Amino acid sequence: MGNKRFQSSLTKKFVMAFMGLFLITFLFVHLGINFLVLLPDTTAFNVAAHFMGTNPVIKVFEVILFGGFIIHIIYGLILQIQNWMARPNRYKIEGWSHTSPFSKFMIHTAAIIFIFLAIHLADFYFKAKLGHIGEVNIDGENIHDMAALVLAKFKIFGFVIGYIVAFVILGFHLHHGFQSAFQSLGLNNRTYTPFIKSLSTIISIVLALGFIVIPIAIYFGNF
Repeated sequence: MGNKRFQSSLTKKFVMAFMGLFLITFLFVHLGINFLVLLPDTTAFNVAAHFMGTNPVIKVFEVILFGGFIIHIIYGLILQIQNWMARPNRYKIEGWSHTSPFSKFMIHTAAIIFIFLAIHLADFYFKAKLGHIGEVNIDGENIHDMAALVLAKFKIFGFVIGYIVAFVILGFHLHHGFQSAFQSLGLNNRTYTPFIKSLSTIISIVLALGFIVIPIAIYFGNF
């Protein structure tokens, strides 16, 4: 019985690891598109946003992405509950990912990120899907003016502060999560561990700062 429970937990960790790495890849793509809004001409951003929202292949990946979020959240909750229940019997020596100062707060940072994600989807994704966004004509086609919405949002001080706080927290979450993913995949030895730790730091800083720079530039810039 104990062996089956261990195998089930190990499977969940594997799935969470792959889903987490997939979501990190998406964040880099999302960040690259978001930087287009800082260009003097927002046409490229609107075209990219329209492509991401209408292309059939992207729509398939969109379903996978939402599925990845759901699986990541559900399995994360299950594993956290299992960890709480097993706490009296935890090993005296823990894996290196569990020694991270952020590891104890993963469930807390995850909850904050989930709230931010819900607000973010309501502000942008669902408004676009429900047609509550103005349009702009590009090459004879009317498409959503997502750039205007983004620029307007990032001129609101409270929205900018909330966005910055959310991505600082995401950076902490990614710093531990990236390392934990590779430990779940079995890459936790002397050869790979130092590199993975360094890479997790770089990724968490680049993504957090990248997303934070955009609202700051818009709020203080002439957009």
